[in-house]
Amino acid sequence: MPDKISVATAPSYAWGAGCTGWHLVKNEALGVIQETMPPGTAEVRHYHARAQQFFYVLRGEGTFELAGQTQQLGPGEGLEVPAGLAHQLRNEAPELLEFLVVSTPHAHGDRVLAPAPTQLS
Repeated sequence: MPDKISVATAPSYAWGAGCTGWHLVKNEALGVIQETMPPGTAEVRHYHARAQQFFYVLRGEGTFELAGQTQQLGPGEGLEVPAGLAHQLRNEAPELLEFLVVSTPHAHGDRVLAPAPTQLS
């Protein structure tokens, strides 16, 4: 039987400006990461060639841009991101954002930077 895992025991990594992630599951078929983003932080806009992802907010509020469309995600809300669609998560709220990212297959090494969406006039 596998051992239980939590942010206290999972491998962690720092990214961005004060953001943290914990690899809860990391294998070839599946990645599950719990992440935190302080107020005023953002991930770089990117897409994944292979991995489809699901973002699920545990605490706080995130501003999620997917293929040029922006929406707010609060606790208990999630969003599926198909492979190949550019996306970016930002924390524009005054409190910490905590969320899960589920990727299949895992997204490690499958990130391609994407330019900001163009504004139509």
